[in-house]
Parts: sequence; structure tokens; C-alpha cells
Amino acid sequence: MYSETKRNFKIKKDAVILAIESSCDETAAAVVKGGRDILSSEIISSASEHVRFGGVVPEIASRAHTSAISLVVEKAIKSADLTLKDIDAVAVTYGSGLLGALLVGVSYAKTLAYCLSVPLIAVSHIRGHLAAGYTVDKELTPPFIGLLASGGHTAIIRVTSFDGYEILGGTLDDAVGEAFDKVARIIGLAYPGGPNVERLAKEGKNVIPLPKMLKGEGGYNFSYSGLKTAVINYVHKKEQAKEEYSRADVAASFQSAALDILAEKAIEACGEYSLETLTVGGGVAANGYLREKLIRACRERGIKLVLPPKPLCTDNAAMIGAEGYIQYLKGNFADMDLNAEARIKEVGERS
Repeated sequence: MYSETKRNFKIKKDAVILAIESSCDETAAAVVKGGRDILSSEIISSASEHVRFGGVVPEIASRAHTSAISLVVEKAIKSADLTLKDIDAVAVTYGSGLLGALLVGVSYAKTLAYCLSVPLIAVSHIRGHLAAGYTVDKELTPPFIGLLASGGHTAIIRVTSFDGYEILGGTLDDAVGEAFDKVARIIGLAYPGGPNVERLAKEGKNVIPLPKMLKGEGGYNFSYSGLKTAVINYVHKKEQAKEEYSRADVAASFQSAALDILAEKAIEACGEYSLETLTVGGGVAANGYLREKLIRACRERGIKLVLPPKPLCTDNAAMIGAEGYIQYLKGNFADMDLNAEARIKEVGERS
């Protein structure tokens, strides 16, 4: 993936990086200076086009990216009040994600970097989520605990350096975001499942007993398949018996069971490793219930919480620029034969 040399590119401390993200249904571009300062962040989403299919359709997503990528890059450059001549490097998500969608971003980034004669930086989507905190807290430095909660990954990580980490635990089956999407379908909610479950949960109460997932086993692993199955069984039994039940109560009870344990284990990790800072990343970190839970828990225990605003939790290019800068300083530049990869070995991904 990376070139073996720095290829005579001059490393600048306050490098201006144009970042591109196209791993799923968001076409995003951002300009980030020095890995911390977001000069612009633009997103064009095709989510509305996937609603009637109940999930992202790869071919539709790829076509949407092709139509949007030039526009979103132009918007990012204009919003930053810069020109392409001011760009010192181009960072792009090369994996994991939908292969066709990734190829659009990678191809565009390679062409742009070549034409501008600037370094090309390949970025892991999940490392990007971990790096989002650096744009929120300009003084944030490792070590700290990172909680990763997204549609495909769930993990607690001890970040030991800007480019080093130790996975303390992760999901053994479904990621938390996957579980939200599946439960949404069970109770008849449209795509995207996560926000719709959260919205409905506000109308319900946590009154349905559901499993807490490995809570008594110690360690930092998670399991969501049993929780998902418990919700399926509850709903099916009610429907087969023609008994009424509250979808809002199901949503509220599931949300509590799925997210309480995330907050508890993240706080536990801070204590075990004597770390006073917790960062959070991934789309599920936009969930209001989880955010409030983490804010209260960290305040009670004197832990500094670095919680990105919701637009920086969901897919965006600013986080890619932040991680891109870390790789830029190391001289980890990609060659022009860089290819997109649907699956790469990433933080918190189940094998």
C-alpha cells in the first residue's frame, strides 16, 4: 500500500490536506490543516435513495458517488477559501467499505494527487473514526481509551501513540450498529435503522427484560446476536399470540441493553489502565442516549470525555484528513497503484 520512501516530498508541519471519503453512501470532502483544524467539511448523501430498499444498494451508491465527487471536492475547496494550489497532500479512504464506492474516491484522489504533484495518503476508514477526536480537542495526545461504535465495528481500544493502539476487546458477532439496523426492521422501522430506533425509543420505557451481553464475564468483548434474537423472540411471541405490545418500549429497552454496556466497559477500561481521557468515534456515537450516558458517567468519575459533534461521528472526510496527517508526518505515502479494498484488517473488526 505505502511507498518505501518519502519520494522527496517535503514534510510541512502545518500541511493542508484535502481528504476524500466514499466508503458507503456519503460522498465527503474536507480540508484539514495540521491534522487538527477543519477548514471545511462537505457531504453529499445518497441515503434517501436507499430508503425504499431498506439498506444501501452498492450499485446505486457507486453511481451517486460518481455524480457527486467533483462537486463535493469543489465545495470543500471553496468553503476553505483556498485553491487546489494550496493543497499539500490528498488523503483518501481506501477501505473498508463498499468496493465500488471506494473505487470512485480512490480513483479521483489518485488523479488529483498526480496532477498536483503532491503525496497520496491511503487511510483506513476506522482509523479515521479514531482520529476524529484530534479535531475536537486540539491538545489531545495519547495515551487514552477509545470507544469505537459503528455499523460494522464495535471495540474498546487503548491508544498508545498517534499511530499505535491495543485492542482491549471487540464484538464477537454483530456490531452495535448492525444490531440497531436489524432490530429496526423487526419492529417495522425504515432505513436508516439507528436514528429511527433512537427516535421511537424516546416515546417508550425500558421495561422489557433483555440480555446484557457478556456483562458478567469480565473483559471488554461484546456480543449482540443474543440481544437481537431476544428482541425477535419477544416480538414474534406477541404477534403469534395476537397480543398488543409497544414498539416504543421495545426500542427503548433494546437501546438501553445495547448501549449501557458500551459506556460501562469504556469507563471500566479507563480505570483499569489509569487513563483519564476517553474518546468516542463511529456513527453510533451520534446516538443521544449514549452521549448522555457517557457525559454523566465521565463527569461522575472525573474522566475527560472527547465527544465529537454528531456530524464528525457519522461518515465524513474531516476525520480522514486527521488520520491522513498522522500518516503524512510519517511519510507513509501511497503509490499510484493504490487500490480500494472492501475489507482490510481494522480496529475492532471481527474475524
